Amino acid sequence: MEIEETLKVNPLTGLNSSEVEERSKIHGKNKMDEGERRSFGIMFVSQFKDFLILVLIAAAIISGLLGEISDTILILIIVLINALIGAVQEKKAEDSMEALKKLTIPEAKVLRNGQREIIKSEDLVPGDIVFLDAGDFIPADGRLIEEASLKITESSLTGESMPVHKSVADIKDPETALGDRKNSVYMSSMVNYGRGKYVVTATGMKSEIGKIAGMIQGTETIQTPLQKRLDELGKVLAIGAIVACIAVFVIGLFRGGDPYLLFLTAVSLAVAAIPEGLPAVVTVVLAIGVQKLVAKNAIIRKLPAVETLGCASVICSDKTGTLTQNKMTIKKVYANGEVMDVSELKEKTLSGPEKMVAQIGLLCNDASIVTGKDSIQEMGDPTEVAMVAFGGLLDYDKITEEKKFPRIAELPFDSSRKLMTTVHKIDECWYSFTKGAPDVMIERAGYFFTDNEIVPMNDMLTEKIHSSNNALSNDSYRVIAYSYKKYDIEPEISFEELEHDFIFCGMTGMIDPPREEVKESIRICKKAGIKTVMITGDHKNTAVAIAKQLDIFEENSIALTGVELARLTDKELQHQIEAIKVYARVAPEHKVRIVEAWQKKGQVVAMTGDGVNDAPALKKADIGCAMGITGTDVSKEAAEMILTDDNFATIVSAVEEGRGIYANIKKSIHFLLSCNIAEVLILFIATMVGLIQPLLPIQILWINLVTDSLPALALGVEKNDPNIMNERPRSPKESVFAHGLGRRIIFHGIILAMITLTVFQIGLVNYSVDVARTMCFAVLAFSQLTHAINVRSEKKSLFSAQLFTNRYLWGALAISSALQLSVLLIPILQPIFHVVGMDAVQWFVVIIGSLMPLVVVELTKQAGPMLRKKLNIKTTQ
Repeated sequence: MEIEETLKVNPLTGLNSSEVEERSKIHGKNKMDEGERRSFGIMFVSQFKDFLILVLIAAAIISGLLGEISDTILILIIVLINALIGAVQEKKAEDSMEALKKLTIPEAKVLRNGQREIIKSEDLVPGDIVFLDAGDFIPADGRLIEEASLKITESSLTGESMPVHKSVADIKDPETALGDRKNSVYMSSMVNYGRGKYVVTATGMKSEIGKIAGMIQGTETIQTPLQKRLDELGKVLAIGAIVACIAVFVIGLFRGGDPYLLFLTAVSLAVAAIPEGLPAVVTVVLAIGVQKLVAKNAIIRKLPAVETLGCASVICSDKTGTLTQNKMTIKKVYANGEVMDVSELKEKTLSGPEKMVAQIGLLCNDASIVTGKDSIQEMGDPTEVAMVAFGGLLDYDKITEEKKFPRIAELPFDSSRKLMTTVHKIDECWYSFTKGAPDVMIERAGYFFTDNEIVPMNDMLTEKIHSSNNALSNDSYRVIAYSYKKYDIEPEISFEELEHDFIFCGMTGMIDPPREEVKESIRICKKAGIKTVMITGDHKNTAVAIAKQLDIFEENSIALTGVELARLTDKELQHQIEAIKVYARVAPEHKVRIVEAWQKKGQVVAMTGDGVNDAPALKKADIGCAMGITGTDVSKEAAEMILTDDNFATIVSAVEEGRGIYANIKKSIHFLLSCNIAEVLILFIATMVGLIQPLLPIQILWINLVTDSLPALALGVEKNDPNIMNERPRSPKESVFAHGLGRRIIFHGIILAMITLTVFQIGLVNYSVDVARTMCFAVLAFSQLTHAINVRSEKKSLFSAQLFTNRYLWGALAISSALQLSVLLIPILQPIFHVVGMDAVQWFVVIIGSLMPLVVVELTKQAGPMLRKKLNIKTTQ
């Protein structure tokens, strides 16, 4: 054979010791390269390169120098927790290579020096002759030179769970998809049935699994949109804070202020201007989102992935098990010359041929379905399991039927015959039951079983059966035909005797049906502006049929095979990608290319997968979703999210949760920044107009501590807006301040500052400086707390039905208010914070001032829609 000549090996003796040694030097060990691995310590240190983290560390040091030890400790704890989480996530990402190493098979049965021996699989070299038996894992890639009814499961590479029938026949087309290379075997696949012998053609990193390992090593982890936005936000805030602080210090000096007090004020202002609680708020909000998703069958491995889901605009989904049930199911039955739905068949009284189809499917069958207390266990080939389930649906029990019609002999399925036959004794007669490929069965059938009689097969009947078979096949059903023969004496167990002149009973059409809930989930995706794309290792016709049922594939949609995709240039793919809804028979590199093509379009891509072949694309995608039930360790390690129910609908729930989390993070940012802007403006304006300093450094730091953390965290657990999935996905390039948020933050900051300065001026005109500062200190703290109620919704009134839906916010406001009141009312604390007692009139002014943000923002919420409506009317007239 050509392969033995190419690899210079004698198939009768195998390689000799010197040849093995020489090839081992050239090709190396049959194992995965580990790649460059960093220590956990280096990963931990690398987390501190983030600009906002560096600013926070500087703020912590300055707070310590000012004597604010509690602030220093709090900031450092936040920074260390974030660094630890980041390092742990990075470590998990690198563990995907460790999972790949586990796929290396420990031992292999080889032919060397003319002797059959067992060796370590890592010592295999190209040219080695390897023996395969049922149950073996394949230790290296190779080309078959012998096979007997060999079936191999290649799901880890192709994603398809059905075993593949292998053959030694040559394949001429060099572009043949991996799933169609029937004469080749691949590392980590498993032998389900039969036996074989092959020549090793590729080992280690040159094997298909090795190529996937190389792709995983070469794929960089993408920074999430939120991480990018927070980095940018940190830089803007830091620069703005530094400029404001320098201005306050310089202008204050120019006006003759105390340099020491001005320095302390400027530094306090810098600490106040930067929301050091923001990283903690983001981390906690994401962690709460993770817990919510666990209840919805999604495990998040990397915290930022929760937010990334919120801007997902494309979901590239595997077919088998994700969009479908991963369970072959008989849906159509051909008997009595007509094709019926199984639902129709169940409702009618079964006639002779219909009963025979069900019974043959049960008896000429090696599979079983065992019902336990807590679960149903399916054992055997998925096609045969479908026949057992079909029989059960029609109230036939396999065990009962086998007792009534005991099997006495069999001819196992053979890929060359494409048939399986069993022989049963029933009373004093013998029957042979045969199932298999319709084309083969029709050719060998001598008779046709109808309702009332058995008639000789003729051209008209043959044509009708062929036509029905073709119709079912074209609709992507896997068609199996059923026949039987009756004998008065025990028949000879041979192909010639048992598998000719059948009585043809009928056919079944089976398919892996779509999950019932998926169609509704895809409808929700469309409404939310999310595109769904099917990527599968299955055949194109089957994939398109399922895609049509789920409304993924519509008019003008395109379906491509991996081979067709490979022929497209990058430019052609970019041009067509919006229309391509189904990719079939794809290889791992094709999946990565599809993800990259969408990302070049500016889309945020979620990718599902369960096999080793999916790992590079899962890692490349913005959000990788691995299957928890059928997923390999490699795919789980490469993914950000694991679906514990392997269900597409779970991804849609996760997207909704991700959108809600991002909306809540924006609320926290809105609250924190508007409060910080207010603090900066108060001191800046007071310095510019020559007012006495309204707030002392300790008062600024206290307000920052009391009003920021708890309310901001509570805003992060607001319930999702019911209409959140009616919105289009946000662009990954979209600023945190988009859709007017930046304007609202500045506007609300100005409101808070003006209210506070007005109260301070009232205090200065009517009372002493100490009373004015106390009133200013009080109103700023309480007005910021009431402002937290404003930011719960951009448009909805605070008097809406949702006012009391967030009990955490009301708890946070109560605690923060209690802390602020304790400083203002407890005599022992008053000197520490430089405050004095206030009378009833002063408290009245403080209360009115604290409630004013609610009044102003509520009026703008009411006025906004009316103004837009008027403008709209004017434009349309």
